[in-house]
Amino acid sequence: MRRLWIGALALNIGLVAPLWWRYGDIQANVIAWEAWWVMPMMLLVPRGRFSLGLGVALASWLILATLINLGDAATYTAFGRPLNLYLDTPLLGSVYDLLVGNVGQVWAICAMLVAVMLLAGLAVGVIKLLRPRAGYPLTLGTKRVALAMLVCASLGIGLELGGKRVIVHASLPAVKATHDQAQQLWATHQAKQAFTRTLAASPIEQRSLSGLAGRRVLMTFIESYGVSALADDRYRPVMAPTLDEIEQRLAGRDIAVVSGLLKSPIRGGQSWLAHATALSGYTIDNQLWYQLMLDSEATTLVDDFRATGQRTLAVMPAITQAWPEGAAYGYDELVVEKDIDYAGPMLNWVTMPDQFTLDYTQRELLDESPVFAQLALISSHAPWTPILPVLDDWSTIGDGAIFAPWEEAGDPPEVLWQDIERIREHYAWSIDYSIKTVGRWAERVADDNTLLIVLGDHQPAPMITGDDASGAVPVHIISGDPDLLAPFQDRGFVSGMWPASESEAPAAELSQLRRWLHADFASDTNNSRTAP
Repeated sequence: MRRLWIGALALNIGLVAPLWWRYGDIQANVIAWEAWWVMPMMLLVPRGRFSLGLGVALASWLILATLINLGDAATYTAFGRPLNLYLDTPLLGSVYDLLVGNVGQVWAICAMLVAVMLLAGLAVGVIKLLRPRAGYPLTLGTKRVALAMLVCASLGIGLELGGKRVIVHASLPAVKATHDQAQQLWATHQAKQAFTRTLAASPIEQRSLSGLAGRRVLMTFIESYGVSALADDRYRPVMAPTLDEIEQRLAGRDIAVVSGLLKSPIRGGQSWLAHATALSGYTIDNQLWYQLMLDSEATTLVDDFRATGQRTLAVMPAITQAWPEGAAYGYDELVVEKDIDYAGPMLNWVTMPDQFTLDYTQRELLDESPVFAQLALISSHAPWTPILPVLDDWSTIGDGAIFAPWEEAGDPPEVLWQDIERIREHYAWSIDYSIKTVGRWAERVADDNTLLIVLGDHQPAPMITGDDASGAVPVHIISGDPDLLAPFQDRGFVSGMWPASESEAPAAELSQLRRWLHADFASDTNNSRTAP
């Protein structure tokens, strides 16, 4: 009898615990009907090969469903969306890379091994729980209780599947996880086919952007720079002085700036999907779409600017491994972490601070020739520690060794991340650092022959923004030639570093950026080609 109740209760807690994390409400998820059906049923099934096979099958299902619910909670925490096994399985490699960047390769491997051992131990434990040892005494009283439990659970499951919940706090977490992922599998497969047809049937033509011919166009992404950094009362007081100062300093150098908002297709992470969306003109919100776009030979802004006569360049200090995607884009020059002569320290996940990246780009990669460059800055990437100051004298930056004193500055991630309020403070400070750095850099590189497009890649995770925050990111267009900014003002951008609120000017999709550049800077007589 004791085994029956303890086993059912253990299974119940295991099934509902991920829901407590996901929804933050223990009372709403107390009973998992599957636990109270599986446990008595396995006790009543006669021992033998059939019971062994059934026990393995049920244990595997319950463990997989629980892992799915854990993954759903983690995905929502990180990205503000549900788990999709069809799309998210390839991200396991990125999770490992993130662990390596934060705790080192040895600890990352140890963490993975521990996870595998825990999973194996869990599987064995659940199988033993569901299938009692040989000779286990099953009394008449235990059989009666097990049968009653099985009948009650079957009734509850039947009513729940029929849409009638008899107990408010009861649910079917394993059944729901299985059903939801099966539905997503089919829906995502259908969406994949539709996206593939769109790429083939409605390609965006490569166009020469004659209005930007001979210019230097610098598209600079700031990691995790979302509209919440400006609109949320927790972060706005940190950002306000910096934005106002940048605006004043640029104006004092006859450099104009207009700002607006665009909706990123993602939040919390996967910055490369936002990059792909801006470059391609398609909404790329998952890894599968990303790969399909690259494999389709669809054209991007890289092709547009090459056709315009610019040298095309990507500066990606966070890329520490092979990056075949860069070759697929067709950049003339790819500069990743190993190509950059940086002698300073790695700062947790961040390979080098933004100020060094921008200074190196200006010194070593830009000249007077026309160029289109995509830069991906990373100092505002989690874990948001340490926080660096912006050095006033850029001539002292050199090879980056000057940043050595900050290698051990501030609390390490494992200490900082124990306090959500401190995490939020550090997020604001890191965004402030990146924005201030870009503002200072704009003073050095922006002139009447330069179009500097500064934009966020995505909002940070919901733990920073809240669950219902907008997905918009700020976009700042900077140039010494006001004529280059006029088309953006016609589309609702406003003068200065502060974009209008979404209630005043609803944000367009980030995918519109390439289409705007086509409409505003490409002549009607340009030669164009269509991607196959």
